[in-house]
Amino acid sequence: MAKISFVFPGQGAQFVGMGKDFYDNFDIAKKLFDEADDALGYSIKKMCFEGSEEDLKLTANTQPAILVVSVIAAEILKSEGINAEVAGGHSLGEYSALVAAGSIKFRDAVVLVHKRGQFMQEAVPVGEGSMAAIIGLDDQIIIDACNEISDNVQAVNFNCPGQIVIAGTTKGVDAAVEKLKAAGAKKAVVLPVSAPFHSTLMKPAAEKLSAELDKIEIKNAAFPVAANFNGKIETDSAEIKNNLVSQADHPVKWIDCVKSMQNFGANTFIECGPGKTLCGFNRRIDKQISSFNVENIDSLKKTIEAVKGA
Repeated sequence: MAKISFVFPGQGAQFVGMGKDFYDNFDIAKKLFDEADDALGYSIKKMCFEGSEEDLKLTANTQPAILVVSVIAAEILKSEGINAEVAGGHSLGEYSALVAAGSIKFRDAVVLVHKRGQFMQEAVPVGEGSMAAIIGLDDQIIIDACNEISDNVQAVNFNCPGQIVIAGTTKGVDAAVEKLKAAGAKKAVVLPVSAPFHSTLMKPAAEKLSAELDKIEIKNAAFPVAANFNGKIETDSAEIKNNLVSQADHPVKWIDCVKSMQNFGANTFIECGPGKTLCGFNRRIDKQISSFNVENIDSLKKTIEAVKGA
């Protein structure tokens, strides 16, 4: 029988109102939102439910907000008898996956990703770094074009065939966008983000993150979790920590993550948390994957019916 994988979204999936109907209908959601508020010292619950989009978009807020809603979605699925045998998460989502696998305590993860967001923003001043999505070009063309530009720019998110995200200095990304448009990209769009995530410019953030990871307990994962850094599934606590540090200033190998989860036997992927971004990537990676998402009561019911009825 095909295994179930829980996958967790990264930054950009957030929206005001996310998690509200979970909170209104499930005790576990109330418990985890309250625990997150207590850990952070401010109300991430209020920010999710009624905060301004601007506040929610701040990296240090976005990361814990998405993690909380994502973990709640996974916990509700578990309470309904749907359990993962392998997991993965895109960028920030890797932390949600590790919480689901029992490797990192929820409370520790909430504080950790809040700091991760701060460290990433501090690494490059606002306006000096950016990211852009490149659609419709082969990986190697994009990699080569970035290497030819004198300013720092590189391919950082290998999301699905035909979609790669580049990051670096604002000047470098702008130059790469023009070069890749001329090379035949269907789209080359600068993203509304405040820092060049997963680029080498994030090295200061990775170093600070390593120090924070030293302060918390990381256990062996109860089931394998795919690492963005190398695309491999892992359960060993020491390797998990190393992968999280490396993830901050290295590319996200999401295609490899999905293929590793498939090789482990997963064919039903449930995206836990806001949005359907990873479901979309799955369709481009392999149309044979059965993808579902859980971001509210409606999508929860549909997923439960589909998975239990399979």
